[in-house]
Amino acid sequence: MSATARDACESDQVTDVLLPSRIQRGDRVRLVSPASWPTEELLADSVRTLESWGLTVEVGKHALDRHGYLAGRDEDRLADLNDAYRDPGVRAVIATRGGAGAYRIADGIEFAAVRADPKPLMGFSDITNLHLALWRHCRIAGIHGFLAGARSAGSTRRLLFETEPTTLHRDPTALTAAVSFPGTATGNLVGGHLGSVVGFIGAGLPSLDGAILFLEAPRAIGLGQVDRQLTHLMRSGSLRGLRGVALGRFPGFEDYTDRGWTVLDVLRDRLGALDVPVLGGIDVGHGGDPLSVPLGPVAKLDGDTLTAGPAVS
Repeated sequence: MSATARDACESDQVTDVLLPSRIQRGDRVRLVSPASWPTEELLADSVRTLESWGLTVEVGKHALDRHGYLAGRDEDRLADLNDAYRDPGVRAVIATRGGAGAYRIADGIEFAAVRADPKPLMGFSDITNLHLALWRHCRIAGIHGFLAGARSAGSTRRLLFETEPTTLHRDPTALTAAVSFPGTATGNLVGGHLGSVVGFIGAGLPSLDGAILFLEAPRAIGLGQVDRQLTHLMRSGSLRGLRGVALGRFPGFEDYTDRGWTVLDVLRDRLGALDVPVLGGIDVGHGGDPLSVPLGPVAKLDGDTLTAGPAVS
C-alpha cells in the first residue's frame, strides 16, 4: 500500500477513502457471524444467494455457534472475522446478520490486516459497530446491506460488483419522508444504526466533521429513546462540522404516539436544531427487503436525492 493510502487509513482529518477491489465471479467470499447467530435456514439462503452470483462461498468456523444471543464466545467470533481479513483468497466479508455483540469485538479487529488487503464488509444493524471501527482506523468503504429478499440482494450485489455511484431517491411513502430541511451537502457518508452510532460516543466514534450522517433505527422502546440518543450525539459535540443528515427507515413508529408526538416530531425537533440539510425517506434499514448503501465514500445530498460514490474500485 502507498504512503498516501496508509495515511488515509490512519487519519480522521482527510476525506480520502480506501476502496476495496470489486468482486468478480469466481471470487471467494466468507460468511461470518460477528454479532448474533443466524438460523440454519437464513445461513443456507445467504449461501445460495451468493453462489447464484458465481461466487465461491465459505462459512466461518463459528458462524452457527450459540452463546446466549451471541454467535459463540467473543474470542471465537473475533477469530472468524480476523481469519477472513487475513486470508488473501477471501475477497469480501459478509455478516450473516446483526443482532447484538459486534460492539464487544470491534476494538479487536486486526486493522493492519485490513489495511494490507482491503476487502468490503457487508452488514447492517449491529454490524454498524464494525463499520464505524473500520472507518475510524482504516477509512475503508463498506456496505450497509442485507441479502434476504430479491430487492436487497440485487442492491447489495450491485454495490459489491460495480464501480458506479449509487443514487437513492426520497421515497414519498416512507415514514421519514416527512422530515426534510432543504439544502445541498457533500461529505463522506458515515453512520448506520442510530443506537450503534450513539454507543460509540466516548468509545472511538469517528470524526463526523465534514460528513453526511446516515441514520436508521427500528423502534425498541419509545420516542424518548430516539430523543435521548439524538440529544446525546448533539451534547457530546460529536456533530460539530456535520454537513447533512440522511434518514432511512424507522419501522415500528408508524402508528406510535406519545402525548401527541410521533417520531417525526422528535426527528424534526432535534435535527432541525443542527441547521444542516436533512433528507428523509431513504429506503434503507430494518424491515423487509431494504435497499443497500455504501458507507464511507463521498456523497451528495441534494433535493430529494442522495448520491454516494462506489464502495469498490
